[in-house]
This record gives sequence, structure tokens and C-alpha cells, in this order.
Amino acid sequence: MGEPAIVASGVTKTFNHGTDNAVTALTDIDLSVEPGEFVSLIGPSGCGKSTMLRIFGDLISPTAGSVEVFGKSAAQARLDRDYGMAFQKAGLFDWRRVRANIELPLELAGWSKDKRARRSSEMLSLVKLPDFGNHYPWQLSGGMQQRVAIARALSFEPKLLLMDEPFGALDEMTREHMQLELLRIYRQLGTTVVFVTHSIPEAAFLSDRVVVLSPRPGRIHSIIGVDLGRRDENTRESEGFFRKTTQIREALRSVEAMP
Repeated sequence: MGEPAIVASGVTKTFNHGTDNAVTALTDIDLSVEPGEFVSLIGPSGCGKSTMLRIFGDLISPTAGSVEVFGKSAAQARLDRDYGMAFQKAGLFDWRRVRANIELPLELAGWSKDKRARRSSEMLSLVKLPDFGNHYPWQLSGGMQQRVAIARALSFEPKLLLMDEPFGALDEMTREHMQLELLRIYRQLGTTVVFVTHSIPEAAFLSDRVVVLSPRPGRIHSIIGVDLGRRDENTRESEGFFRKTTQIREALRSVEAMP
């Protein structure tokens, strides 16, 4: 499949390292993610899921171990704009119109006004919001705001998308719709996705593989492959889906029972 999108080797993260109040969030994480994969991270609260994602994104550094993104350091991958990030809060600027929010990373990267405009129009079409470019974020629903955040994260065509519970604050029906939309975009662009979630059904529905983490300090307890074919609104009613949600749930129960 070519060079891995992410290779984490022996990654450990201790906050306040060397002090009396040191807290180890992750320990000895070894994980490889292939190009084009959709990998979800799931585990008990406080197990280090978001910490792992932030290490992949070079927002924080590991205390030990290393991370490579497309064969280079995470820091270099950030400088090369190899990945985009989306969080639970859309993080849009209310004083900038939707189009201007999408164009912000392109503006910072020095793209011309015309090139930014063309790209933001493409992204608005991609997330099915072509008529909302001149609206302000506060005029949009929560689901629409998250679509704008995804459009912004993908605006510079990153090969990797890191997502930290982007649908966690949405109601259930909107969340399911957004999952379908994300899979549509993922298939269309061929982007690699690493996705943090607390939701077992969400992990089963979206993922090629689900990484189950142990309680803090987070370790990889198990990796569950999910082969459900092309997902659609009927997938959630299938026997295969129920089997996978049960398998993930049982893995989580076993980690929660760990001493």
C-alpha cells in the first residue's frame, strides 16, 4: 500500500514529567495507519485518545518514542501541511463569513484571492453548502457548522485528517447524518482519517479498524478490524454491524475491568 500514513513507535506521554504531580497519559504506543484507512480510537474517559491524536498532529510532543507521518517527523508534516484537524467544537470565527472561515488557512499560506475563492467554492460544494458561503457561522445549525469546519480542514488538500469527537455535541439524528456525509467525503477524496470517539456504534459504522485503549496510562488493548463493505443508512440494521458493535463493547468492558 506504499508508505504508511502514520507510524507511532514506543510513544509515551507524561505530563509534568519529572515533577511530583507527573501524570502518564500514554505508554508504549505502537501503531501503523495505512494510506486511505479510516481508524478510530476508543477507550474509557481519560485513556489518552485525544493526547494520541495531538501527538500525531504535532500539537504536543511525546515524552518518549517517535511519530512519523508519511515518512517524515510529525513536526515536518505539520510544516508541509500534510494533515488537517477537526475538533468537537467547530472553532469558526463568528465575525468571518463561512467562505472566509474556509479560506483562512489558505490566506495564511499565501494563496491568491482568486485561488482561495475557487477552492472555497469547491469545498462548499463538497460539504453540500454551496448557498451558505456568505452566511455567518451563528446563522447555521450545529451540523452545518461542523461541515464548514471539515471543509476548512480539507481546504488545502491534506492527505491525513485528524478528528477529535467532531460529532460529540450533535443530536443523534444529526450525528448519523454527519457520519454518512463524512464517509462520502472520505471516499471522494481518498483521505486517511484518524478519528477519536466515545461512541461504539460510531466507531463500528465509520471505521476500517478500531483501536481500543486501556485506562490511563493508555495502552493499545486490541485492534478490531471492521469489514462491513460500503456503508449506508441500512448498515446500522445489519447483522454484521451488530456483531461488530458487540465485539467493540466487549473489548471495552474487558479494559474497564483491568486493575
